[in-house]
Amino acid sequence: PKNTMKQSQYRRALTFVAAASSLSTTAAFTPNSLISTHQPIRNNLASPIFAEAEESSSPSSSAPLASKTIEEGSHDELMYTLGVNLARQLGDVRPLVENSEELTHLARGLLDTVIGKLDDDGQKALLTRRGEELNKVIVERAAAIRQKIEAAGAAMLKEMSENDETATLESGVVIHPLEAGPDGFGKGVKPTAASTVKVHYHGTLPDGTVFDSSLGGEPVSFPLGGVIPGWRDGLQKMCEGETAMLGVPPAMGYGDEGTPDGRIPGGAALFFKIQLIEVLSAGIGGGPQLLGADGNALEKGGGGLLGANGLPM
Repeated sequence: PKNTMKQSQYRRALTFVAAASSLSTTAAFTPNSLISTHQPIRNNLASPIFAEAEESSSPSSSAPLASKTIEEGSHDELMYTLGVNLARQLGDVRPLVENSEELTHLARGLLDTVIGKLDDDGQKALLTRRGEELNKVIVERAAAIRQKIEAAGAAMLKEMSENDETATLESGVVIHPLEAGPDGFGKGVKPTAASTVKVHYHGTLPDGTVFDSSLGGEPVSFPLGGVIPGWRDGLQKMCEGETAMLGVPPAMGYGDEGTPDGRIPGGAALFFKIQLIEVLSAGIGGGPQLLGADGNALEKGGGGLLGANGLPM
């Protein structure tokens, strides 16, 4: 018998997505999420690293910088924002360290370089002496991270596919219908590869990390020819008005390389909750289609056919 997936990872992911659907959520990693507008930014993790950077004989300024309250709207906050911006360009380095002690030394290397404590000659000498060893460590740890990501995605796709309510396409994309359209499941207009569609979507990695979402904003319209293959395959199986969960294997997503900004790592399976709001063009199925005087199909909301009130039908 097929797995009912009670208390399973996939069920938890569905619950997570359903909960997220009720929130005013925007796309992940938006600048607005960086700074609270309700209270001052506080860093409660004062570190000896930052204490070393502050050299002053004045007793009033002897407190570590890391413990200083940053007031909203201040120049300090502006400089803090600069640091956040630079850190975001660097990316999340935590997966490359194995414990807090390693993270402390990593942060110390960053700070000493930024404040000039380690000059250019010192940087070059250190990289020459330890660079080859460092590259080996980075490659090994990145490979281990990738293996975990791939294994988690494959397990979740497998579990998802074993649900009686799902369908697995030849491409490996798994579809779990969640909500029917106005005419019922499998009824209504379907998009084709040439269609432009309007959707709401919420995308997560296997661990639930949100990498992109339209929730909390306006629906998004785009041609299916311009999206990842997994979306193109999955949406062509949906009808207008339906909502479904889509499991996309790496080969049908962003492959071995992931996205350039690092939000989606290489080898990651992707999971989307998608509401197909409207098929804007090149759809098939549904009810009879009206033709204009030129023999072409009338576009939705287009002119040519007026109702009793004189407005376009």
